[in-house]
Amino acid sequence: HLRNLRSSIVIDNQVLFSWINDESTVLDLGCGDGEILKTLINKNKITGYGFEIDPHHIEKCISKGINVIEYDLNNGLQNIKSKSFDFIVMSQTLQTLNAPHTMLSEMLRIGEKCIVTFPNFGYWRTRFSLLISGRMPVTKQLRYQWYDTPNIHLFTYKDFELLCEEQSINILKKEFVGSSFSAPFRRLSANLFAQTAVYLLSSK
Repeated sequence: HLRNLRSSIVIDNQVLFSWINDESTVLDLGCGDGEILKTLINKNKITGYGFEIDPHHIEKCISKGINVIEYDLNNGLQNIKSKSFDFIVMSQTLQTLNAPHTMLSEMLRIGEKCIVTFPNFGYWRTRFSLLISGRMPVTKQLRYQWYDTPNIHLFTYKDFELLCEEQSINILKKEFVGSSFSAPFRRLSANLFAQTAVYLLSSK
C-alpha cells in the first residue's frame, strides 16, 4: 500500500514539475521535507522558498540547503506582498487548513499562478470503505483514524471546482492521478477513479 501511495505522489509531482517554468520564483506552502523544492532547484533552476511548521521537516529542509521558514499557514499570508512569486505550490496540504477558501485567495494574491494538489475524497475506495464498514475510511491514501487525521476538510474535485467558480479563480490546467489500472475509468468518471487532483490556477 505504501509503495502504491509513493508511486502516486511521484506522478503528482511529475505533473507539478512540468507546469513550472525554468528560473521561476517559487514559494512552497507546507513544503514538508523540501523534496519538491530541491527537485525544482536542480531540474528547473528555480529560486525557491518554503513554509513549514513541523520541526523535523524543517531540519530536513535545512540539511538539503532549502530556504525554509517555520510558519503556521493557518495564520494567513497577509504579510507577504502581492505578486511576490511566479508560482505558489501547495501539495497535499489544502485539506488540512482551517480556511482553505481564504488560503486560495491569498495564494493567488501573492503569486502569478498557483499549483494545488489534494486527495480526491470522492475516490471509489473511500466511498466503498464507508459504505461497507459504516466507519470513517482508512485507506492507503487516508491512513489516519478519524481522531488524529490532519485532513479536517473532506472534499472532492467537483467541490473544489465549484469553489473556484465562486471565487472567480481560473483553472488553467488540471490532471487526475491514480493507478495505471484505473486510467481508462478516470476518463469516464474522474470523481470516482482519481486518487489525487492536480490544478494550475490563476486569478481571472
